[in-house]
Amino acid sequence: MSSLNAAVARVTDRIAARSRTGRQRYLDLMEREADRHRREMMGCSNLAHGFAAALEDKEAIATSRGPNIAIVTAYNDMLSAHQPYGRYPEQMKLFAREVGATAQVAGGVPAMCDGVTQGMDGMELSLFSRDTIALSAAVAMSHAMFDGMALLGICDKIVPGLVIGALRFGHLPAVFIPSGPMPSGIANKEKQKVRQLYAEGKCGRAELLASESASYHSPGTCTFYGTANSNQMMMEMMGLHVPGAAFVPPNTPLRQALTRAAVHRLAAMGKGGNDYRPMARVVDEKAIVNAVVGLLATGGSTNHAIHLPAMARAAGILLDWEDIDELSAAVPMITRVYPNGSGDVNHFHAAGGMGLVIRELLGAGLAHADVLTVAEGGMAQYAEEPFLDGDSLAWRPSPAESADPTMISSMAKPFMPDGGMRLVQGNLGRGTFKTSAVGEDRWTIEAPVRVFETQEAVSEAFKAGELDRDVIVVVRFQGPRANGMPELHKLTPPLGVLQDRGFNVALVTDGRMSGASGKVPAAIHVTPEALGGGPLSLLRDGDVVRLCANKGQLDVLADLTGREPALPGEAMFGTGRELFAMFRHAAGGAEQGGSAMLEMAGL
Repeated sequence: MSSLNAAVARVTDRIAARSRTGRQRYLDLMEREADRHRREMMGCSNLAHGFAAALEDKEAIATSRGPNIAIVTAYNDMLSAHQPYGRYPEQMKLFAREVGATAQVAGGVPAMCDGVTQGMDGMELSLFSRDTIALSAAVAMSHAMFDGMALLGICDKIVPGLVIGALRFGHLPAVFIPSGPMPSGIANKEKQKVRQLYAEGKCGRAELLASESASYHSPGTCTFYGTANSNQMMMEMMGLHVPGAAFVPPNTPLRQALTRAAVHRLAAMGKGGNDYRPMARVVDEKAIVNAVVGLLATGGSTNHAIHLPAMARAAGILLDWEDIDELSAAVPMITRVYPNGSGDVNHFHAAGGMGLVIRELLGAGLAHADVLTVAEGGMAQYAEEPFLDGDSLAWRPSPAESADPTMISSMAKPFMPDGGMRLVQGNLGRGTFKTSAVGEDRWTIEAPVRVFETQEAVSEAFKAGELDRDVIVVVRFQGPRANGMPELHKLTPPLGVLQDRGFNVALVTDGRMSGASGKVPAAIHVTPEALGGGPLSLLRDGDVVRLCANKGQLDVLADLTGREPALPGEAMFGTGRELFAMFRHAAGGAEQGGSAMLEMAGL
């Protein structure tokens, strides 16, 4: 194992220095919470309420005979990724009893699917569902009945929300328990081809639906490397999974064995034992840096440029985009998973998966090895792969070489010399440019802008032929305070068509695109957002903008002095959006995590 990379060490030290006061305040709070919120301190009436329905476990809970594990679940059977969770609680209760522990479902959290809501009004609730999930997790954990947290969540906002909520109970140990990806469907290139044909009007809705149904087709996580699967990668890198749990398929013996091991580890890590591993100590500055490094090495979702700062803040840690940018320059990208490559996460897992990636990172000194994890073997165990030895779960070294060098390469032969997530900034603000999915010949675009305020208006202009030229499409009033910062997936097919027609095209927006975004150059999450007079509000059609990932540039070449900022359209009503007005009103900037809850809490 090599010594720690100088850039990784430097960024980690900078984050720790910047966070010193807030981090100590958080740790002090967790120490006080550990002393104050114990089941044995509860009144008899309180305690009786807490175990009244625990028919098989009443005596054990009443007498504190063993640790009581909280199950916080994001189960619903509309989300394919979360449908397998329906049977987990009963299984987990049995696994807990095997080691003298008990388990109760402490509460459920909402779990919306961005795949269902993309391009729909419901997407405007998506980012703030993360705050709602964190709040719901806090409600679930508020009963002081528990000695550990089993967190059942996978998809886009759900894992970050659970992390934020659980960290406020960080005096307890926590393990995230995934359910695994669905089997691979049709080839990703074929899916992308049909989407573009539909955007051009060359195939109908029936053909498009048949294609999408062949891709998203059964229980399990969607198989492209978007935010959901980036979440699973990060839980491995942060030491919050049982090692190797991320991409094992659902409803298999190995998946069940990993869930069993997670429950057993939770029972062993409580304060009453001799292996106390509170979440507050697992999620430290080094763990956050490891998560960023994993994101960059695997070409993960740009959504985590927002989620990671928010998650870090919940642990008293301050992470910003300059930290991510500097790490990106130091961390080579060694995987290509769709949309950055042709294979999906099942192919990635078969090629060596997270064990191989983590071994490469540790071997190159690009990840912190000296971190506390839920695994007894520390970070080194995450460089191994789980398997069943008869009926027993065991781990063995990950493969020495990738089984598919087109999916996973090595530090000696990376796909890109950097992590492909760059900070662009200038007189239009600061944004994120994901270079890993974009050809290098398109990293610099200079063109007149066409300004829009909705995805629908872009689609109409595209269909009318108004964008058949070199153009930078600006979609503004899409930030957290304007409309909840939806993902703008409707833009990808038409902009991709324009690019294929030979035009120089780019997107600049204060909205979001996820790990599912593709080949069109884009400055996303631009902050300050247009609402409130941000520079994007001053742009007019025809202004020339220069976007350059090589130089980290986001500039308008026109003089904006004296211009009056444009104003957004009417407030959003319907689909429950009016209920989230308080979140929009109080939301922080994208670089700070886009959270109303964290802003109002002063975190």
